[in-house]
Amino acid sequence: MNRFSSILGPEGCGTSAHFRRRTLLGAGAGLAWLTPLSQLLAVSADRKGSSSRPKSVIVLWMQGGPSQLETWDPHPGKKIGGDTKAISTSVKGLKIADTMPLSAECMDQVSLLRCVTSKEGDHERATYNMQTGYRPDPTLIHPAIGAVLCHELSAEGVEIPRHVSIFPEAWPARGGFLGNKYNAFKMYDPAGPLPDLPKRVSEARFEARMNDLNVLEASFAKGRRADLEANKTLHREMVQRARTMMSSEQIAAFNINNVPEETKKQFGDTPFGRGCLCATQLIATGVRCVQVTLGGWDTHANNHDLQSARAAVLDAGLSATIKRLQESEQWEDTIILCGGEFGRTPNINPAAGRDHWPHGFSVVLAGGGIQKGVVLGETDPMGTKITSETAGAVRVEDIHATIHSALGIDFQKDYQTPIGRPMAICQGTPIPQVLAEI
Repeated sequence: MNRFSSILGPEGCGTSAHFRRRTLLGAGAGLAWLTPLSQLLAVSADRKGSSSRPKSVIVLWMQGGPSQLETWDPHPGKKIGGDTKAISTSVKGLKIADTMPLSAECMDQVSLLRCVTSKEGDHERATYNMQTGYRPDPTLIHPAIGAVLCHELSAEGVEIPRHVSIFPEAWPARGGFLGNKYNAFKMYDPAGPLPDLPKRVSEARFEARMNDLNVLEASFAKGRRADLEANKTLHREMVQRARTMMSSEQIAAFNINNVPEETKKQFGDTPFGRGCLCATQLIATGVRCVQVTLGGWDTHANNHDLQSARAAVLDAGLSATIKRLQESEQWEDTIILCGGEFGRTPNINPAAGRDHWPHGFSVVLAGGGIQKGVVLGETDPMGTKITSETAGAVRVEDIHATIHSALGIDFQKDYQTPIGRPMAICQGTPIPQVLAEI
């Protein structure tokens, strides 16, 4: 495939139908038409032993639902376009919102998916869907993508949390049925110190307290040896991990105060920008997944002004993250996922706002294992066609399958839930136009 894909219309970004592994194995021969999918599975398996595959993911989470029409897919002059203007980018023929000039220069480094759809239009349910690749299920909690990464990819020598959420929103990434130890470690503005990290008493008193705790734990363990050996209680493990973190030199990765001012300016003088800068440092230390949240996208009123202001903050953070990863030689080791829970309606409501729209929105992928300069789909310029009803729709679970495949994770692998229910890591299909050859 040409490294710089042409811009495809709403019908031009189709993906193969999804098949579970057990279905393929049971079907036997005569499936030559499934070659593209089988090749993707083979590539994923080959990457497991490859040192060149990416190892980490940075999720730039746009909480509230960013408008595709005020960011990645503007339609100036059209009824659906509102007041947003467009500018050219480093990819021929591609234009994005004029509020994102720095990102426009980086578009030849990313894959832009403008035909993403889901079936969830509620903030909480859609957030769950985007974080896990599954729709909410009342019988269990699925693990977020960061939890899966920590479970599947080793991180020897990492003494700080491997799954981090900066500015966690109301529904933070969780370990789900994999266990609470895979929940995201929550932190806020990196300009300040991590709370509760320094000891508040002398070293001698601290050690005395730990000895007292050991006495209590020994008493608790009586009669519960089987549960402890089965690791059903994580108390002792969590205490040890916390102690290790408190004394680790790696906690310096959370500190951005020693970074040159010129570098900080590139990310923008905003909490989100500082979060993005911190994310690059954490990834370099061996953290598997960092989610940085930028809220304020739920614009049911005054959509243009509010979306444009948020887009300007995103512009500095995203573009600087791309450049810093490339400069620090972390680019091929990291995947960037930038998006929110859904998009905004093509129609502008009486309050000059846009409402929830899961039927066609935009997501950006970039970094190791991801093709550069690819653009898939677009919003219907007339606002009448629903992307989810076209052959070109990209499902949320397809994005997860693509990321897992790029990381070398068997996305069709079955986990066993606590009640013995088999559950695949992902039920999507990788997007072949987006996966780079490694």
